[in-house]
Amino acid sequence: MPVNNDLVGREFPPTAPYLVGREKVREFARAVFADAPQHTDVEAARAADYADVVAPPTFAMVIQDLTLQQLLAEPDSGIVLARTIHAEQRFTYSRPIVAGDELTAQLVVTGIRALGGNSMITSDATITDATGEHVVTATSVLLVGAGEDS
Repeated sequence: MPVNNDLVGREFPPTAPYLVGREKVREFARAVFADAPQHTDVEAARAADYADVVAPPTFAMVIQDLTLQQLLAEPDSGIVLARTIHAEQRFTYSRPIVAGDELTAQLVVTGIRALGGNSMITSDATITDATGEHVVTATSVLLVGAGEDS
């Protein structure tokens, strides 16, 4: 089954709130080799005018992943995980993510284009804080390979 072009414009329900934990930020920073002190040291973060440790920019993927799971679970999507790779990622921030943030994300599929029998699916996950203020928009492009019958 090919990727369903009717996914374009589909908006998914907001995710459950994700409480950003200090230790999760520290673990993520270590995993991506982000060694600036504001990622692990509360006092260094506060000295830099953050309320708590600040997440590396790619931490938004943790929250965005919750939305991508919704997309991948769509029974009519035509997306086969075994033939899917994460081809591109962009972030547009209004402010950094800090420990203590309670974040919710909502995904919309913004485009699908054919590429040599494959499909490139672009989606935006708009991530907001507990007050509804925009924090970051995470844009992903998934490349879905053509099946053997395509």
